[in-house]
Amino acid sequence: QVSFVDAGMPGMLPVINWVCVEQAIRTGLGLNAKINNYSIFDRKNYFYPDLPQGYQISQFKQPIVGEGSVTIDIDDKKSKTIRIERLHLEQDAGKSLHDQHPEFSFVDLNRSGVALMEIVSMPDISSADEAQSYIKKLRSIMRYLGTCDGNMQEGSLRADVNVSVRIKGSTDLGTRCEIKNVNSIKFMQMAIIYEANRQVDLIEEGEEIDQETRLFDTKKNETRSMRSKEDAHDYRYFPDPDLLPLEVTDEFIDQLKSEIPELPDDKKKRFIDEFKISPYEATILVSDIDTAKYFEEVVAKMGKNRDMKLAVNWITGELFAVLNNKNIEIAHSPISAKNLAKLINLIKNGTISGKIAKTIFELMMDGDIDPQIIVEEKGLKQQSDPKALEALIDKIINDNREKAIEYKQGKEKLFGFFVGQAMKASGGKANPQLINEILKRKL
Repeated sequence: QVSFVDAGMPGMLPVINWVCVEQAIRTGLGLNAKINNYSIFDRKNYFYPDLPQGYQISQFKQPIVGEGSVTIDIDDKKSKTIRIERLHLEQDAGKSLHDQHPEFSFVDLNRSGVALMEIVSMPDISSADEAQSYIKKLRSIMRYLGTCDGNMQEGSLRADVNVSVRIKGSTDLGTRCEIKNVNSIKFMQMAIIYEANRQVDLIEEGEEIDQETRLFDTKKNETRSMRSKEDAHDYRYFPDPDLLPLEVTDEFIDQLKSEIPELPDDKKKRFIDEFKISPYEATILVSDIDTAKYFEEVVAKMGKNRDMKLAVNWITGELFAVLNNKNIEIAHSPISAKNLAKLINLIKNGTISGKIAKTIFELMMDGDIDPQIIVEEKGLKQQSDPKALEALIDKIINDNREKAIEYKQGKEKLFGFFVGQAMKASGGKANPQLINEILKRKL
């Protein structure tokens, strides 16, 4: 899978991949950032075994995307804006593997030379939780845009985490340490917490923090020194002689802007306004593009007389639980949006009770079966005929005269007993609302 260019063969010349330029601009637009009409590719020179060329093509002083911002939710009520400093294009390096052999390090060049977007944030993130929210929001935006699948396990989204601490009340940022290539949100949080505590301990012991690059050991849950941190001048940046400066027109940027889909923040606002759901519920539903699509499809299939509360509860409750247990993405849900909408409508119109619906939901998973068919085949239709239920309740009260008298004398807790008996007698099919109404009247 390794090309001659990426293996650093003599005489091989790089070429710009125009799709990558489009993806960078799309991402910049999604980050509310300035798109630069003129940008330059530079060579960043350093020697490392997984960099056969001895340099990396990057962008230094004039990147393709300038300053932008991302808004993250702190909790149900508070949000925070994280400023973006820049987004630049660069080549990915290869990968050194140190755990494959007891005596040798191996070099994997498969991803070497692949175009990479590096998004650099300003130092506005104040905790490991905020860092998690920031990465999740970035991932969500890029998945909506189709510019990154966000799969951290496969390395298509990685984080270099710069951590510094400062004395409470101070405005000066402390010396930072960079933790390279963290490939999961959980590890990122663990690395931040460990590194912040390590720096606090050093300061409190009167020692200084060295600016350096560190690695996070996921087995020992600690960061360790990798190399002293280089500054920009150490890399001897200069314009890449093989790639011309990149010029993009306003017309081209406007064309890409016109193709940008509805992004998470806009979708969240629309869900709140149009579907009258809470900001918290909307945040959950828009956080992933496939969840938002599924929800909108359920709503569309429910028709005009729809129950939004039921739809939200069934998706974020029952469906999410099944997907988590089976480790399935919602895009591959065992129950289609169409059939979940039918199930919700059956509850809404009183054909089945919420309790029976849970039984039907279990059965639906075995091949995405239409809930209406299950109701008819299994005889699970809710009993909602008042006359039939009155006869059933009369019999229960007659069979339990003493308890009925106790209830009338003020022992109100016995009402639950009568409800239970009625549900039992109906095989769980009686309409609970009707049972409650008739029982109250009869008792």
